Amino acid sequence: MSGTHFGKGCHLHLIDGSAFIFRAYHALPPLTRKSDGLPIGAVAGFCNMLFKQVEDNKGPDAPTHVAVIFDYSGKSFRNEMYDQYKANRPPAPEDLVPQFPLTREATRAFNIACKEIEGLEADDIIATLAHQARDAGGRVTIISSDKDLMQLVGGGVEMLDAMKNKRIDSDGVVEKFGVGPDRVVDVQALAGDSVDNVPGAPGIGIKTAALLINEFGSLEELLDRAEEIKQPKRRQTLIEKRDQIELSKKLVQLDCNMALDFTLDDLEVKEPDADTLLTFLSEMEFRTLSKRMADQLGMEVPAIPEAPAAAAASSAAAPEAVPFDKEKYECVRDAGALQVWIDRIRERGWVAVDTETTGLDEMVVDLVGISLCVEAGEACYIPLAHKAGGDDLFGGEGLSEGQMPLEEAVAMLKDVLEDPAIMKIGQNMKYDAKILHRYGVDVAPIDDTMLMSYALHAGMHGHGMDALSERYLDHTPIPIKPLLGTGKSAITFDRVPIEDAAPYAAEDADITLRLWQVFKPQLHQERVTTVYETLERPLVPVLADMERN
Repeated sequence: MSGTHFGKGCHLHLIDGSAFIFRAYHALPPLTRKSDGLPIGAVAGFCNMLFKQVEDNKGPDAPTHVAVIFDYSGKSFRNEMYDQYKANRPPAPEDLVPQFPLTREATRAFNIACKEIEGLEADDIIATLAHQARDAGGRVTIISSDKDLMQLVGGGVEMLDAMKNKRIDSDGVVEKFGVGPDRVVDVQALAGDSVDNVPGAPGIGIKTAALLINEFGSLEELLDRAEEIKQPKRRQTLIEKRDQIELSKKLVQLDCNMALDFTLDDLEVKEPDADTLLTFLSEMEFRTLSKRMADQLGMEVPAIPEAPAAAAASSAAAPEAVPFDKEKYECVRDAGALQVWIDRIRERGWVAVDTETTGLDEMVVDLVGISLCVEAGEACYIPLAHKAGGDDLFGGEGLSEGQMPLEEAVAMLKDVLEDPAIMKIGQNMKYDAKILHRYGVDVAPIDDTMLMSYALHAGMHGHGMDALSERYLDHTPIPIKPLLGTGKSAITFDRVPIEDAAPYAAEDADITLRLWQVFKPQLHQERVTTVYETLERPLVPVLADMERN
């Protein structure tokens, strides 16, 4: 198909990507990639669900346009209306976090439009597209079981619960809510939503809410005539909690007029590129799905090398022997350059983080700079508070040129460092977490290579970064003493010239990421993942909080 303008006769499929991910995660047992221990269970389920959608939707009723819509991590306009919106949601499981970006890669590998927009929830994007498609004369199928989307059903829009293979039309909405799609938000406003922390009216559930809305016709009419309610407690609730109920309606009402950076025409169905899809599936080591897709596409089945767990576990080498090269590290000096790194972090789904400070007492030292690494050999240093005068012990107090304002850099990094969908990796992360907390950043979720080393080799001495680097990476890190000096002539890190500090700091983040790539699969292979994830890692934020107080 080529160049089809969306209009009458077109059929749009909107796939709720976030729902697909969590359903896939909970439906399948844990699965890791044999070569490196990367969790891939949710990705496997997600790919199989995409494949099923492609296979099950052929013939005259096949979609002409399709997109997978994802939630963009972070806050939306609803948080501005109500700061407790979704506040009680637990963080995503740690082994699911690195799979989020892989599901985006999977969608693109299938050559399906993959859409998410900063500041918007997936439901609002789906609502906007559904209304645009309906107004253009097309049909819409929303592939999701999310009750919040049921307000969109009707007028050529229906839902499909892919797991149950059950279509949801207006009658299905009445079966669920006791009212038609046009009154779903009224019922939700009264009943509230514990998952999204929408308050609603205390003591009123779905059934009672439906009875009230059917009796009075609308939420507004009910609230205006609340004095007529016979039950004293219910009457009092509706009168006293009116503002809360009206706020709840605003929270559950989907916005069908969001500004999108793409059009319906951009969602036209396209055949997958065989090489791209098979390469992705083979990289994930999905043997069965690779063979199925190769057979369907008339291609050779890609070779997927076996990686025996025992051999992988005994190897002390890094997964990729990328040479250390300090000349390739970047010194980030402005917001534009930092944004490039933030975008890379979001795309990758993880980042190694290290802070440089004026000393070792995290309660009193000052932050001097932050280093980041997303791939082995690809790291940067963000200088923030280096003093003019370089390594002169009596240098001035003014800042060196070519540094971002500390407040601006921290503000830019805050969202990504607090993003529950991005894993933050550190060596002795408790120290860095306490430093960043003092600057208003609560880093989570985290992995700590020092604690991984303890879990793997509790009886071994030397779990510091330098020792681990030499032992597992066969690399001697840049020493700190030549930079700081010793004795009476010693200086603090803020006095180290930026050109000398940058390679040292960036290398720390690079080493940390490489150690994580070594230890993460070994935790699975040595069967000590539970020790690390239930005993060692959870103590990091607890101890950090205790020591702060």
